[in-house]
Amino acid sequence: MKVERVPRDRTAKNIEDLQAQKGYWQEMGRRISTLRDSARTLYSFQNPFGERLAVSSDDSVISASATRESTEQRYSFTVKQLAQADRYLSNPLDDKYTVDSGTYTYTVGTDEISFNFRGGSLKEFADTINRRGRDKINANIFTVHPGTRSLLIESKVSGSDNRLGFSADALKLAISMGMVEQGNDTRQSIPLDAVRASPGQAVSVKDGVMETPAGVSASVPFSLAVPANSPLVLRFDTATSVQTDAIQIPQPPPGPDIPSSGSASYGGIVIDNDPSKTPLPEWKAPPPPQRRDSLDFFSLSFSDGSRAALPAITDTSDFTRRQYNLGDIAQGRTITGLNIENSNTNRTLTLRNIEVLDPNALSGGVKPLNAVSLAQDAIISMEGIEMRRPSNVITDIIPGVTVTAKGVSDKPVGLDIQPNRDAVKNSIVTLVGNYNRLMAELNVVTRNDDRILDEITYLSADEKADLKKRQGAFVGDSTLNQLRNSLQQAVAASYPTSAERDLAMLAQIGIGTNVRSSSGGAGGYDPSRLRGYLEIDERALDAAIQANLPAIRQLFGSDTTGDMMVDTGVAFNLEAIAKPFVDTGGIISLKTGTLDSRISQNQRSIDTMDRQLAAKEADLKAQYGRMEAAYGRMEQMTGAFDNLSKQSNQ
Repeated sequence: MKVERVPRDRTAKNIEDLQAQKGYWQEMGRRISTLRDSARTLYSFQNPFGERLAVSSDDSVISASATRESTEQRYSFTVKQLAQADRYLSNPLDDKYTVDSGTYTYTVGTDEISFNFRGGSLKEFADTINRRGRDKINANIFTVHPGTRSLLIESKVSGSDNRLGFSADALKLAISMGMVEQGNDTRQSIPLDAVRASPGQAVSVKDGVMETPAGVSASVPFSLAVPANSPLVLRFDTATSVQTDAIQIPQPPPGPDIPSSGSASYGGIVIDNDPSKTPLPEWKAPPPPQRRDSLDFFSLSFSDGSRAALPAITDTSDFTRRQYNLGDIAQGRTITGLNIENSNTNRTLTLRNIEVLDPNALSGGVKPLNAVSLAQDAIISMEGIEMRRPSNVITDIIPGVTVTAKGVSDKPVGLDIQPNRDAVKNSIVTLVGNYNRLMAELNVVTRNDDRILDEITYLSADEKADLKKRQGAFVGDSTLNQLRNSLQQAVAASYPTSAERDLAMLAQIGIGTNVRSSSGGAGGYDPSRLRGYLEIDERALDAAIQANLPAIRQLFGSDTTGDMMVDTGVAFNLEAIAKPFVDTGGIISLKTGTLDSRISQNQRSIDTMDRQLAAKEADLKAQYGRMEAAYGRMEQMTGAFDNLSKQSNQ
C-alpha cells in the first residue's frame, strides 16, 4: 500500500505547496493594502495637512484644541476670572451628628433636586445626595478639626446663573449646621418705565428693553444708599448695533419757488414775458459731521451732585451681561440714577435687565457662611473684547477651536492655530516605512539572494525566519517585477507644485534612495541602495515641512484640472498602482482564486485516490484472508498426513 500511496502523497504535497503560495500572495496583498491605505491618507479628504494644532504661550493660563474647521491665525487672550461653582462647607459637627428625616430640596440654577430622607448619620445623608444628585450636586465629608466632621455640598455646574439653593428641610438643615444664614433679600430690579431722555430727544422702551439711538442721552432714576465696602453689584445686559448710513450728507437748498411771469396776446399772437430771475449765492456745503465712536456709555449720579463713569463696554450684537462693583464706585455715597450718553454718530445701544444685588446671596436672602467657592462666570478678553461664559471650557468663541481657561493672568497669552506638522511628518514616515516593507517583500520573493535578507536589519528573528520561507517563491513573476518598477518610478518622478522650482520631487524634502551620501553621510557603493528602498533625511524633511507645507501637500496629491478631485502626486500614484492588486476581483484575488481552484481540483483527486486506495486495501486484505485460510487448511492436511504415516509405521 505504501507504493500504491505514492501518487496520493505527491498530490497532497502539491496542495501544501499551493496553500503556501496562496499564503504568500495573501501576505503580498496585505503589504500592498497597507501601502495603499497610508498613501490615501496623505491626499484624501481627511489628510493630515488639514489638521490644526492650538499652541498656547502659557498652558497654565489657557489651552485649546483645534479641529479641521479652524483657520490658521494668532489670537491674544487675557483671563480675568475663572468660572466656578458654589461649594459650601458646614461648621465642624460632632461625630455622632444625625440628620432628621424629611424632604430635602436643592436647586442648581433652574434645576431642582428633591428627595425624601428617612433620617440617619451624616455619611448616609451624603451618600443619598450623591445617589440622587443627577450630576448636579455632590456631597463629601471632611475632618477639618480632629474629632469632628464637616459636610461639603457643592454644585457640579459652574456659572453665575447656576447658584446652589436650599429650600424646605434642606434650608433648615443648612442653617442648623452653620452652612448658611438667613438674611434680607437685597436683589432690586430697576424698571425702565421711568427713564428720562434729554429735551428734544426720545428713547424707545418696549417689553423691558430700552433702545437709545445715536446722539441721544437719557437717565434711569433710582435711589440706593451704598455703604463703604458693600458687596452690592450693578448688573445689566447691553447690545450694540452699528449703522453704516447713519450720517446724512447735507444737500443744496432748492431755492425759492418763483411764479410764472405771464404773457400777452394780440391777434392770435402770444408773447411771453421774460422769466423772473432770482440770483442765489453760491452753495457751499458744510463739512460732513465728524464721526464719533465711543463705548463709554454709562455713568452713575449721586445725591451730592457728583458723577462716576463706569468702564467702557465692548461692541456685541448679542446681549452681554455687564457687572460693576458698587462698593468701589459709590464709596459710601447714595446713587440717584444710571446715566446713558450715546455720543456716537452711528451706533445704537440696547439695554435690559438692570438690577442691584449681592452676588454672594442666594434666593430668599440666604447667605453662605463658609463658602469654599462661589458660582461665577469665566471672564476672558480676546483681542480686547471681553466675554463671559458659565464654563471654563468655551467652544463658541473661535470656529473649530475649544478654549479652556486654566488660570488668571494680567498679561496677554498668545494662542496660535497652526498646521499639525507632527501629524504630517508621521504620515509621511509611515508611508515610507510601508513602501520599504513592500519593496523588501518584492525583492525577497522574486529573487534567490541571501544578501537581500541580510540587508534588512529592522526585522526581528521570527520575522526574518518567516520571510526566509518566502524567498524566491515568485522568481520570474512578471506581474510582481512590473509592480516593483512602477513603484520605483512613482517615487522618483517629479510633480507640479506651487513651488515647482524648489520642490517637485521627494528628494527635495529629504526622501530618496541615496539621501545619506547627498547630505554628507557615508558614500561609496552600497548594493542595498539599488533595490529601491527609500531613506529619510529627517533634518531636511523637518525644514521642508516648516517652510513649504502647501507645496508638500501638492507633492503628495494635487488637483491640476480644477474639478476638486486629486489627479496627480506621489501618494495618488502609489494608490493608483496598488489599487488593481487589492480591489475586489483584482490581481491578488485572481491569483488566490486560481490557487483555490487548483487546490480544490487536487483535493478532489485525493478524495478519488483515497476511495481507490481503500478499495485496493480491502481487496488485498480479502486476498490475504483467503491465503491465510488456505494455508491453515494445508497445515491441517499436513498434520493429518503425519498422523497417518505414524500409524502406518506402527
